[in-house]
Amino acid sequence: MPRRVQLYDTTLRDGSQGEGVTFSVQDKLLITKRLDELGFDFIEGGFPLSNPKDAEYFQRVRDLDLKHATVCAFGLTRRKNTAAEDDVTLKAMVDAGTPAVTVVGKTWDLHVHEIMRIDRAENLAMIADSVAFLKAEGKRVIYDAEHFFDGYRANPDFALETLRAAADAGAEIAVLCDTNGGSLPDFVAEVVAIARKTVSCDVGIHCHNDSDLATANTLAAVKAGAVQVQGTINGIGERCGNADLIAAASNLALKLDCDVLRSDGVQHLTELSRFVYETANLALRRGQPFVGSSAFAHKGGMHVHAVNRLASSYEHIDPAKVGNERRILVSELSGRSNIVAAATKLKIDADDALMRAVLAKVVELEHAGYQFEAAEASFELLVKKCAGTFQSHFWRDHYRVNIESGQETRVAGEEPVTEASIKLRIPTPDGEQVRHEVAEGDGPINALDGALRKALLPVYPSLADVTLTDYKVRVINPTEGTAAKVRVMIESHASGPGEPADWSTVGVSENVVEASWLALCDSIEYALARSDGGGAAVES
Repeated sequence: MPRRVQLYDTTLRDGSQGEGVTFSVQDKLLITKRLDELGFDFIEGGFPLSNPKDAEYFQRVRDLDLKHATVCAFGLTRRKNTAAEDDVTLKAMVDAGTPAVTVVGKTWDLHVHEIMRIDRAENLAMIADSVAFLKAEGKRVIYDAEHFFDGYRANPDFALETLRAAADAGAEIAVLCDTNGGSLPDFVAEVVAIARKTVSCDVGIHCHNDSDLATANTLAAVKAGAVQVQGTINGIGERCGNADLIAAASNLALKLDCDVLRSDGVQHLTELSRFVYETANLALRRGQPFVGSSAFAHKGGMHVHAVNRLASSYEHIDPAKVGNERRILVSELSGRSNIVAAATKLKIDADDALMRAVLAKVVELEHAGYQFEAAEASFELLVKKCAGTFQSHFWRDHYRVNIESGQETRVAGEEPVTEASIKLRIPTPDGEQVRHEVAEGDGPINALDGALRKALLPVYPSLADVTLTDYKVRVINPTEGTAAKVRVMIESHASGPGEPADWSTVGVSENVVEASWLALCDSIEYALARSDGGGAAVES
């Protein structure tokens, strides 16, 4: 029988303390629902006394029909020299109306003496009084022992005494916090084992990632007997972040045979990871273990050849187990196996002549500055062109970009005026039509995008559902100065009928506008091919 390990998510509180991370009330409610659907055991909603947003969350979360998760309010022990029943923080935790609460107390005598300026006896009383008061109010109480590992190093007897104070007062679980993130796995395992023998309640673990060991420390704690794992989705949080519950849950379920989440919850971790990134408006980490887009990406020809024969030869798990997928990257390091895999995906017969043509073209373009590892859409179009199956939806006759910025503009503090005009030929059943459009934009690329869409939308209305989500420019040969080549990467998203999709395209030129145009055209061509299967004419 697999051992059950509780997953306690603090994305909405500890995670929101990370730099650049913010959640609206609606964001927090949507994340709460997702976590509950996957089977997370506890969701820490926030600190009800700290801001109106958290107070509103606790009001609105009561209306959610949660099937599994228990929502927790977070707060501090009572203030020094204050009765628990008179403490505003404890009252706010009770008023939040959650069935469980998490109260954090001091463990490290350095904080007791130098930060709080109280004696040890008062600190122990603050812990015991707070837990007892919350317990008497009918709450399930989780006690977070802040700075526990640093406190244990400094004064092990006192650190353990703080745990006993919480446990004896009725805490359901005492969570050992590596708040500064400086501990090593062997030490964590040793101390967790000692704590388990010391207190009457269960023990949990809460690790920060300042030494890049939060996941390792979390797993070491579980192996030493911890029954609850605290962390955040994608490891977001203050400084270097928290233990990543995506990695923790994956390792617990797939490597340590622990019972976490609902029966199929682990299979949705990639989806959950990306949902939280998008909700928080954060960039995805391609190299994130288990769920990153590069986690099961193979580039070297030898690797791909081996993976095509036996996936486990270069993969530690089947990516489908966490909802991810294998990706075959194409570059100048690629071999035949990479091309075969990509062509198979496109349902193109991978004969020797095509393979040689594609690989030769990739090597040629990468020598010119292209990169296709992160531009799979451009690569798919390249394969189709080499195979003679690419059908263009439009041809450029010419474009012109005009930027006006004079003395009056600078004096008025206004941005320069940018205008783009474009002339296209579009294939039709009877031949072709010519469209000539003009658009203004915030810059040359925005204006070009606007003019291109004005020309194409009447013919291809599906483009209304396509948006550009990111735009990156990188100088390839900086020694050439302002004459250097630039590589432009464009990321796009389709949200119309059918499955939402994301793709990336690339363009290279000495001219940043032309490089952008090439990447933009690939993005539009890919979107149109995806929506309707192609145009009427084959591009030579």
